[in-house]
Amino acid sequence: MKPTIEIRWHGRAGQGVVTAAVTLADVLAGEEGKYVQAFPEFGAEKRGAPILAFNRISQKPIRIHSQVYEPDIIVVTDPSLLGLIDITDGAKEDALFLFNTTFDLSLIKKKLNLGARKVYGLDAYKIAREELGRPIPNIPMVAALVKVTGLLEPEKFIAKLKASLSKKLRPEVVAGNLRTVERAFKEVKEG
Repeated sequence: MKPTIEIRWHGRAGQGVVTAAVTLADVLAGEEGKYVQAFPEFGAEKRGAPILAFNRISQKPIRIHSQVYEPDIIVVTDPSLLGLIDITDGAKEDALFLFNTTFDLSLIKKKLNLGARKVYGLDAYKIAREELGRPIPNIPMVAALVKVTGLLEPEKFIAKLKASLSKKLRPEVVAGNLRTVERAFKEVKEG
């Protein structure tokens, strides 16, 4: 792991993008040798407006409190943002991209001129709709991110996520979210 990893989340208001960043920070917070931040950047946007959220994960205490300008990882939770905003802005040369999409990843890679950067994708809408009854992509996207980066062992992630979600959600909703995690682990693909 790099000494500090910076993540930029692109999504739309109402999709749980901020919750995704906070959830990732929550499950990593208790890990020895990891310091984390999660924060949004938005104003009074209406449901559906493009928004950003950020994470920093570091081996040292984090003293910076600005948005992420040069991300190591970019997560796009809504495929309609492709072409609408420049999701590659400031991305490092070795940045990893994770998309919620049904599009061919090689075409996305070519269209966005991502070169040799690693690109991953899954249909998080479908997973959430089938397991939760609502197309909220946040938890499947967090799970896919954990899977492709190795930030946490899958079993440990599931246990910590269950504990975190159980504090605020009904048991059947927690169970549905855990099913989305299992599917995201299996269905995320490299492009």
